[in-house]
Amino acid sequence: MELHDKLKTYYVTAILGVVFAIVGFSYNTWRLEVSEDNNNIRTASFEVLKELAELEQIIYAAHFDKNQIEGSPRKGWVKIGLIVDLSSLVSKPVEQDANALASAWQDKWESITHDRTAVDLLVSKIETVRQEIKSTLGMLE
Repeated sequence: MELHDKLKTYYVTAILGVVFAIVGFSYNTWRLEVSEDNNNIRTASFEVLKELAELEQIIYAAHFDKNQIEGSPRKGWVKIGLIVDLSSLVSKPVEQDANALASAWQDKWESITHDRTAVDLLVSKIETVRQEIKSTLGMLE
């Protein structure tokens, strides 16, 4: 084999090695970014689910137990604010559902102690956010 053929084989091998290294590095970088995004979505989702459960508990304490301390609307407002803030880290549909929950809370918070319809509406909005979070988590790569 002549020197020219050896150099040609060497150059092709070197170029292919560089191409495979770039492709591998690019895929690895992309995969790490997707994994980090998914981790952030999962973490925010679990926090929102916890806050939704606590909001539901506040609603039930106010309505069924007539407990002004555990069922304090101020606690509810704090939970709503956190749910709305964290929902933007999950997905657009979750954020929209959380905003609908916040709007319903704004309209109905004063009547949760005595109006079962208001309680049912708010619990339904909470469940809608929960379902959308579960759907979002199910679609992660």
